[in-house]
Amino acid sequence: MEKHIRLPLTQEDIGGLRAGDYVYLTGELYTARDAAHKRMAETLCAGGTLPFEIAGQTIYYMGPSPARQGHVIGSAGPTTASRMDKYTPRLLDLGMKGMVGKGRRSPEVIAAMRRNQAVYFAAVGGAGALLSKCIKKAETVAYEDLGTEAVRRLVVEEFPVIVVIDAEGTDLYGNLSG
Repeated sequence: MEKHIRLPLTQEDIGGLRAGDYVYLTGELYTARDAAHKRMAETLCAGGTLPFEIAGQTIYYMGPSPARQGHVIGSAGPTTASRMDKYTPRLLDLGMKGMVGKGRRSPEVIAAMRRNQAVYFAAVGGAGALLSKCIKKAETVAYEDLGTEAVRRLVVEEFPVIVVIDAEGTDLYGNLSG
């Protein structure tokens, strides 16, 4: 089924999504990769606060290439989500509702998704140049020293993703043979 959703995700949106649904996201989402996740975890362990309100948000596991002249952002393809798995359950427990990446997730992440009613989307790997056309605005909001791995706020329009794991824990990858 094809759906069009305005971010941030609502519980109604999440409850209506099923593994295998094609979704077009419009609104704000954040980018964060390995180094940013590590820094966020260290901040939380030290009793600090995250550089943006995580509750209700969707994080895109992506580090863009430099923008060419006249473009908002460079190539913006997904990175492998499992690299963030050791940090993800805590972020889900703090209210994060969506993730966009590629590849499988750990049983711990899937359990945290069920517990917190969250969803994992896949973006098409290798299509970063095409995906970048759906990004209308990009601004660095934290950890600028991390370069491409800095946290960015993106405004996206009709950003194409597929629900890989829904809030019930149904895993599209788990249903594939091979």
